[in-house]
Amino acid sequence: MGRIDLRTAVASAGHSLQVAYLWLHQAVYQRTGGLVGHRLAGSPSLMLRTTGRRSGSPRTAVLIYARDGADFVLVASNDGQDRPPAWFLNVEANPAVGVQVARRRADGRARVVEQGDAGYPRLWRLVNDGNHRRYEGYQRRTTRPIPLVVVTPGGPLV
Repeated sequence: MGRIDLRTAVASAGHSLQVAYLWLHQAVYQRTGGLVGHRLAGSPSLMLRTTGRRSGSPRTAVLIYARDGADFVLVASNDGQDRPPAWFLNVEANPAVGVQVARRRADGRARVVEQGDAGYPRLWRLVNDGNHRRYEGYQRRTTRPIPLVVVTPGGPLV
């Protein structure tokens, strides 16, 4: 048997626990209709509903958000991986989305904000500060510029 690298084993176990926690959180949030699950790791979370770019099927992702007026600001970090999350690719293909915050829902329109865009630094600070500055670490893990997505609801959350 080969030697076990303790750092790799701990990182792998930690990642597995994080994935399990996120899966459980999303399951509870969805199954309770938003009654339970609005807070995730001390930050507010919403359910983003997109249409699968290849399947055409409805997809739901639970994401940390920040408010910018009536808009919701999301980070396409994918935990600092070198590829964007699937929900981001769905938004690029079809910006018509739905958001649910706790038990309140609205349809909306998503737009991508890239690092070179004028509003990016302000929006990045807003959402990064609201997530205990975790997104800085995700950006350090990847050379991919992490884009933001701003969702503008088509009306009030009901």
